[in-house]
Amino acid sequence: MVAGKVLYNSSRAMTQTRRESDLLGSRDLPCHALYGIHTARAIENFPLTGRPVRRELVHAFGAVKLAAAITNRELGMLDDAKFSAIEAACREMIEGRLDEHVVADALQGGAGTSTNMNVNEVLANRALQLLGRQPGDYKTISPYDLNRHQSTNDSFPTALKVAALRSLDRLEKRVVALLEDFQRKERELAGVVKIGRTQMQDAVLTTLGREMAAYAEAISRDRWRVHKCQERLRVVNFGGTAIGTGVGSPRRYIFRAVEHLRQITGLGLARAEDLVDATQNCDCFVEVSGILRTLATNLRKIASDLRFLSSGPSAGIAEIRLPPRQAGSSIMPGKVNPVIPEAVTQIAFAVAGYDQMIHEAAGAGNLELNPFLPLIAEALLTSIDLLANGCDVFARLCVAGIEANEAQCRRYLNANTAAITALVGTFGYQEAERLAKIAEAEGKPIRQVVVEQAKLSAAEFDALFTSDLVTEFGAAALDSDTASDGGSP
Repeated sequence: MVAGKVLYNSSRAMTQTRRESDLLGSRDLPCHALYGIHTARAIENFPLTGRPVRRELVHAFGAVKLAAAITNRELGMLDDAKFSAIEAACREMIEGRLDEHVVADALQGGAGTSTNMNVNEVLANRALQLLGRQPGDYKTISPYDLNRHQSTNDSFPTALKVAALRSLDRLEKRVVALLEDFQRKERELAGVVKIGRTQMQDAVLTTLGREMAAYAEAISRDRWRVHKCQERLRVVNFGGTAIGTGVGSPRRYIFRAVEHLRQITGLGLARAEDLVDATQNCDCFVEVSGILRTLATNLRKIASDLRFLSSGPSAGIAEIRLPPRQAGSSIMPGKVNPVIPEAVTQIAFAVAGYDQMIHEAAGAGNLELNPFLPLIAEALLTSIDLLANGCDVFARLCVAGIEANEAQCRRYLNANTAAITALVGTFGYQEAERLAKIAEAEGKPIRQVVVEQAKLSAAEFDALFTSDLVTEFGAAALDSDTASDGGSP
């Protein structure tokens, strides 16, 4: 492999320009620039988001171009010197060392051609440097040498799938970490009995541990979905060139290129059986985006619950305490806001919006190609990144530090008539309802009314409200009645 170092450093070289030409004319470029005329035109044409394409996509492109180069060398279409320089440049791109030179805007017309050519130009010019030549010496190595036997229409979606698979692996690890934190809270808070609520109104008893367990189960399903949806992205159209027919590409190249890409990336990639279908249709991205939106929906719901349960702390629910992260007001001293759940909620909103973008873009494709892949790439990779970062901060900065306000939970338990539901099995519905009305009319805790009415002693009352009893699956006392009616326990 050629050593990876820049072979120019004179101030004169840095200020000179070079001229490149294409079918539309010529452009003067900075002599040191690794991008070329196609990228220069893209910069002029697409001053849209002000952001370059996602770095994950750039790194994945490096792998795609390396797989193509290896295959072309095997077919005798690259000599050893050129291949060695191209391989070194591709590995630099894979490692993120050429990120600053891929400057095409994230949104662009042309189905991603500007990104593909930006990558080709950067790799060609970097390879030239590594050979001791100046950028723009395309008689030695041309950007089209990097594009040999490829089209934007197979290299771009293949790179996108590689980038998405790598990003999804990172997301899955973050989801697992969040799941494990909720599972820890399930164990820690298992003994804290509290009022459960339905439709924002007091209902029956539960425990904080049981609430955390429900969150853990939801996140567990999300983890499984994220893991399984990766299968939808392993089938690539690499080798299909323009429309999936492989035009301009040798059969031997088509059969070998994906094998090399699999080895380079370590991903279980497979060539699509129908390359035409895989080139024109983008429904796999819609499916994956739907999984991401499901995760976002669960995160939004959980974040909302935590904000509600921690509200107050003096005039709200205040059954739990969230870790204080920062001062919450520039005018109200001592105010601390639930900023992490708020941030996670905003991530969920954003992912829902990106999902809609992907849905629209995928459905707007025409005939043999979808020209809106740049938007799909930006939306999908951004969603994955947002969710990975959101799960990380949610776990580390919020869930891991949740504490129970046990005094507040007991206060609600003793004062709230909803607790009488737990006594229906002991007193019957009508008597329990009578006791509830007394407690409400006299403004007394239900515990006090039950004891004063000599229904139960204080100890007997408390014994009915242990965490084990309130979370018991079904009513064990009713098992014999159920069995006598032919039911199952």
